[in-house]
Amino acid sequence: MFIFDVTQPLTVILLLTATLLLIFLGKEIKKPFPPAIALVFFLVLVIVHSVNLANIPKENYDEIRSTLLGCLSFDLVMILISFFAYLWIDDISSKFYKKKSIDNSLDWFWNKI
Repeated sequence: MFIFDVTQPLTVILLLTATLLLIFLGKEIKKPFPPAIALVFFLVLVIVHSVNLANIPKENYDEIRSTLLGCLSFDLVMILISFFAYLWIDDISSKFYKKKSIDNSLDWFWNKI
């Protein structure tokens, strides 16, 4: 059973760096699609890790289960980060290109802080 283990420290650092670089790229070019790439990637990882969690072999159940739960928690945190980055850069893009935004998606978040 192949598991893309994102709980290893080097993998965490590489994925965080790649996500931050995509967010920075989206901010610089004022387009929301680079953070959307990260968002879709982590959504696919959640699906893959969920399928792996549902099909754990009996012989290594405890070890693999804890690894997959750690992977899923990291994936969900990264989905949250990339989703807020997507909304933020989409707002920057709509202001820069003077496009009418359907709604200001982050107002509800910033008004609470």
